[in-house]
Amino acid sequence: MKQIITGADLRRMIISAAAAIEINKQALNELNVFPVPDGDTGTNMSMTINAAAGDLRKAEDPNLSQASKVAASAMLRGARGNSGVILSLLFRGISKKLKGAETCDGVLWAAALQEGVDAAYKAVMKPAEGTILTVARLAAAKAGEASQENNFIEFVQEAAIAEAKAALADTVNQNPVLKKAGVVDAGGKGWVVALEAMLSALRGEDVVAPEAESAAEVKESADFSDFKTEDITFSYCTEFIISRENDKDPEQLRAFLSTLGDCLVLVDDDEIIKVHVHTNDPGTALHEAINYGSFVTVKIENMRLQHTEKIMTESEKAPKIAEPEKPLGVVSVCAGAGLADVFTNLGVDAIISGGQTMNPSTQDILEAVNRVPAETVFVLPNNKNIIMAAEQVDALTPKHVVVIPSKTVPQGVTAMLSFNPEGTAEENTGALTEALGTVDTMQITYAARNSDFDGYDIHEGDYLALYGSALFGTSHDIRVLLKSLAEKVRDEGKEYVTIYYGADVKEKHAQKAADIFADICPNADVNLLSGGQPVYYYLISAE
Repeated sequence: MKQIITGADLRRMIISAAAAIEINKQALNELNVFPVPDGDTGTNMSMTINAAAGDLRKAEDPNLSQASKVAASAMLRGARGNSGVILSLLFRGISKKLKGAETCDGVLWAAALQEGVDAAYKAVMKPAEGTILTVARLAAAKAGEASQENNFIEFVQEAAIAEAKAALADTVNQNPVLKKAGVVDAGGKGWVVALEAMLSALRGEDVVAPEAESAAEVKESADFSDFKTEDITFSYCTEFIISRENDKDPEQLRAFLSTLGDCLVLVDDDEIIKVHVHTNDPGTALHEAINYGSFVTVKIENMRLQHTEKIMTESEKAPKIAEPEKPLGVVSVCAGAGLADVFTNLGVDAIISGGQTMNPSTQDILEAVNRVPAETVFVLPNNKNIIMAAEQVDALTPKHVVVIPSKTVPQGVTAMLSFNPEGTAEENTGALTEALGTVDTMQITYAARNSDFDGYDIHEGDYLALYGSALFGTSHDIRVLLKSLAEKVRDEGKEYVTIYYGADVKEKHAQKAADIFADICPNADVNLLSGGQPVYYYLISAE
């Protein structure tokens, strides 16, 4: 049984956890009981932790503190969706507790797990029981008890997993929606998967994702920033193929070229000789080579020049923080060219492509914020599963970031109508936040899975209507839902209706939808716009 871990061990543990979550990604997605297409817990957790796995693979022999810091930093920036953000916070707490440590025993690991739980609960405004938070909290508490009994980290991890599994099973009873559907919490299940994979790595049984079974299959980008141009000994990468036309021994060519440079590779068969060599004198290499036959191909590249260009390119990719040219700016998340135009016309400075089924990461939002030449940048997430990722940005940039918790695109549009670029940050924070409650949002999409939800017998492919965040109705006929929503708008006395039709809706069909609202709501001003959004056939706002 393993007593302590080092940086190398933690590195393997996290990479193993990332692989396990990737393998189980779809199974976690399918635990989502709400039948609408979603950003999906499994996908978000996988993308978040795999950001850490990618950086850890590049890290050369990190110590324990470094490995935990690399993982936490990568996950913070790569966090997607609420489940991804919470996962990143769990590892941020672990990193905080392991800071400065060279090894970790059971007692320290239990404390690190608890620090992760504390970080996650602190960040969630209204923690709900029966979620990943519950599973992580109870697992950490059991780990603390176990560490007092036996200080071996493997023993502590085993105890944490046993408790996490029991807590996961109980999420069915803690959440009425989960109980009705008969499934456990997806985020909690993801944390159990991660804990189990880390234990497997502790035991030398690393979990490996199918697409990363060999190092050759892992696509990584080398970091050239610490490598200086003057460190290149031989300037020219010289490659050529010769068609063999005599009996001269290629080994003689190998011996000659080895005196001219390094990184020599020479292979031959009965027809050709293929050479790769780094040298300062490619002319001499080619002059000697022609004695063995005719050139089929020749390629010579200046590696000093390539390296300089590479550094410049990497520098261009580095995060740029725009100097403030104005006091206030706005970033908005949306999907669809039409919606992007709407926000741009309302004064939004930067658009992040994303929303349902494609939650942008904290890094995506950070980069957009940094591009805005303003001191204070407001962020409109326009999706409840993006708010937490957006809230992590303020700590990562010198700009002041204010997240307006818009849960839908119509809320974001209404907020922008209240935006006053001449006002103060405090005034706009109040106005934009208050505006969110003045608009009702309706959405029509499709059922991604069969479900018995909230009294509705839903079949995959059915049309679904949402009013606010609640399921409003389901039908095989989209016109039935449009009429029901229009009647609701009429009964609520709404005066302004805007219908954004999606990428999969033809304009003539969208016009018929607008006509339905105009006929049923004669006292309302009905507007039709092309949103171009995926997933949702219609986004409808009513004020």
